[in-house]
Amino acid sequence: MIGLQILVDGFAISALYALGAMGFTLIFGVSGVLNLSHGALMVTAAVAAWAASAQYGFGSYAGAAIGVLCGLVGALVTYFAVVAPIERSKAIPRAEKEIFVLTGTLLWGIMIQQLVAYFYTDNPKTVLPLIEGVVELAGVRTPRNELFTALVCWVVIALLWAFVNKARAGKVLLAASMNPRGVTLLGHDMGRIYIAVWAIYGLLAGIAGVLLGMFLGVSSYSVGPLTASAFSIVVLGGLGSVTGSLIAAYVVGYLETATAYLVSPAYRVIPALLLLVAVMYLRPQGFLGRR
Repeated sequence: MIGLQILVDGFAISALYALGAMGFTLIFGVSGVLNLSHGALMVTAAVAAWAASAQYGFGSYAGAAIGVLCGLVGALVTYFAVVAPIERSKAIPRAEKEIFVLTGTLLWGIMIQQLVAYFYTDNPKTVLPLIEGVVELAGVRTPRNELFTALVCWVVIALLWAFVNKARAGKVLLAASMNPRGVTLLGHDMGRIYIAVWAIYGLLAGIAGVLLGMFLGVSSYSVGPLTASAFSIVVLGGLGSVTGSLIAAYVVGYLETATAYLVSPAYRVIPALLLLVAVMYLRPQGFLGRR
């Protein structure tokens, strides 16, 4: 019975991780940025949705929309206030800008975490679910909202895939991830492309954060583990590889779920980090990364 529970819960949490990792992978593929404030943006979206619905009476649907909007705004503020100034700075050597961006987004994430804790305390917050009730799957009682979470994640992932591979604007983003200079020569403004990518990332992080708040709940303490999980997923899958990130999301999701059930929720991220160390030693390019 516990094995089936791990299977069901692991599928939902893995879908959430996959959704979050898509945006994480997208901004790295296009702009080469590893955003270490990722967990903070997800938590911000979830807490905003909780506050809007539970404290200010907007209702679950409006609260969820407000949470997603906060994820979008948070991502754009991260780009304009942290990432863009570093990348445009002439005082920072080009070879050192990557480490400055990593440090800047890390510190930015810590600032957001402290602001969330200051205004809303460190207590866990659970966002009002959009769908209530439970269903029984092979003898396991499963919240309907859990199945809804997995469904929404995969619908959004499918829409993102269709946009990137079918829409003209999406193809430009895909081309920018492969050959930025070539895209520039064709007359496209990379600055606008970066803004579009960060906006898409913000929407994905916002949706993932709100759904996570409905499924497991979040607090300011969730920032570090969420960032660590996203980082593990994109490195395990291979930096810039969307397919690799999807596979890695399910590996990490099921590892964390099994650890939470069989050992303790306090240690849920440790197996994934140990796997990350092993993969970086044995196959540094990740599951599907390029050599």
